[in-house]
Amino acid sequence: MKRTFKKIWMLGLGTAFFTFSCTNLDEELFDQVTADNFFKTDQELIAGLGAAYSSFGGLGNHSNLWSTNELVSDELIITTKGGDWFDGGVLQQLHLHTFTPDNGFFNNTWGFLYGGVNTANRLIYQFEELKAQGNTASDAYIAELRAIRALWYYWIMDGFGRGPLAIDFTDEEVKGASTRQELYSFIDSELTAVIDVLPTAKDATTYGRMTKWAALAVRAKLYLNAGVYTGTPQWAKAAADAKSIIDGGKFNLEATYKDNFAVNNAGSSENIFVYPYDKVFNGGFNWPMMTLHYASQTVYNFTDQPWNGYSVVEEFYNSYSDPATNPGPQGPVWKGLAVDANDDKVPDTQGTLDSRLSNFIVGPQYKPSGEKAIDPAFEGSSSAQPDPDGTNLNFTPKLNELGPNAWRQGGARIGKYAYEVGGTANMSNDFVVFRYADVLLIRAEALWQLNNGDAEALTLVNQIRSRAKVDPFVSLTADNLLAERGREMFAEMTRRQDLIRFNKFGQAWGFKPGTDASKYSLFPIPKQQLDANSKLTQNPGY
Repeated sequence: MKRTFKKIWMLGLGTAFFTFSCTNLDEELFDQVTADNFFKTDQELIAGLGAAYSSFGGLGNHSNLWSTNELVSDELIITTKGGDWFDGGVLQQLHLHTFTPDNGFFNNTWGFLYGGVNTANRLIYQFEELKAQGNTASDAYIAELRAIRALWYYWIMDGFGRGPLAIDFTDEEVKGASTRQELYSFIDSELTAVIDVLPTAKDATTYGRMTKWAALAVRAKLYLNAGVYTGTPQWAKAAADAKSIIDGGKFNLEATYKDNFAVNNAGSSENIFVYPYDKVFNGGFNWPMMTLHYASQTVYNFTDQPWNGYSVVEEFYNSYSDPATNPGPQGPVWKGLAVDANDDKVPDTQGTLDSRLSNFIVGPQYKPSGEKAIDPAFEGSSSAQPDPDGTNLNFTPKLNELGPNAWRQGGARIGKYAYEVGGTANMSNDFVVFRYADVLLIRAEALWQLNNGDAEALTLVNQIRSRAKVDPFVSLTADNLLAERGREMFAEMTRRQDLIRFNKFGQAWGFKPGTDASKYSLFPIPKQQLDANSKLTQNPGY
């Protein structure tokens, strides 16, 4: 399904001659592609959109929007393993909530987000030029681009709280930061203006594009967190937008959770908006490199050696334990890669286990031949603290310390997306931005907030639990709602937001003590941006 759109979409990469700077909102528009020599056919118009979508390519990379959101949450951690992964202390800052405006993760994130805004603004300008020349087909594309731009601003507002609101590509004025309320109102009005103009089909022509359903998902998330953003909750509006997606009938839960994240996940009935990666033509999805051990190269026959970075916070991994129905996942529950490459994770214990444990890679690791994978660098390692399992590669949920001598095999690893045997540093799985299960949970939470005894809310959450093969809840509470969102939405860039909304962001987890949520729930405005734009001011506390 994704290939049809991608072939046209990739053409857009060749026609999108642009540059952007992390420190200014201007772009240089070259004259190779103009309304006079391009944008003549439907195919060329769609190709022109390619740059707007290619801007999302940084989602699967290290040190960007996804990384920043995940590493400040209670889901993921990068420990310092001897000489590996200290990186000037910026990673420990993120986990401990001691981060400062000069931490490069924030400047990378800012540049990524405003790069997306810039590209959308440029393309809106080009399509408006076409419209002025009488091309009425441009109206639909302008609506699509406005929704894309609204998503970029949603992420800016969610993370940084404020930032320059630039919507006119020809405006050369250096802008100060709009308030969070101003950004919220802009995002709301933009999405409301275009939602009913956007395509409603779910097929090859709309795969990976901003449809009505994707825009509704953005607005539902906006309303779900409205109390945080503006001080005024919008539970009824969040529930209504989620219901619109549900009633649209285009999506449903996949029978098997992990199918949403398979190597070829384009056929998922659940994924509402994705970024289509391709290991050959559209790389940048680097999770196997980012999380797996160096010796995991032999487990998956990768062409490249992983970097042994991202692990799962131990308490979060253990949250999949449900004492009422199973003994919990503590300990080596999974064998890793089985001999059969089509059966990449098989149970190593008896009993009912949450099927979403496919989110993790834990336990002894095996080569495709069935032999145990070996860590050849175990002896003489730069780590002063030896791994307890010796030379055999065995991921243990336990993490001994944040650094400097963290176990090289410590921590469950990210197994969310299936890793391809014989794969490269780049994955071909499509990156899921919005998913139907999240929509069900949004509606459930919003209904519960309006009425703690709401029967539909309980039914919706239990649909998710039924698919996970765990017992239904008898009732909903703030704690079990948050925990269920965590289990279902692991590593989908929602956890930081959820912790903030449920007033848990300042709590201790992992090696992090209790911290000031009022300060750290907003990212600092990057120092590089403050230095470049005197109209910007820092967020409180930094």
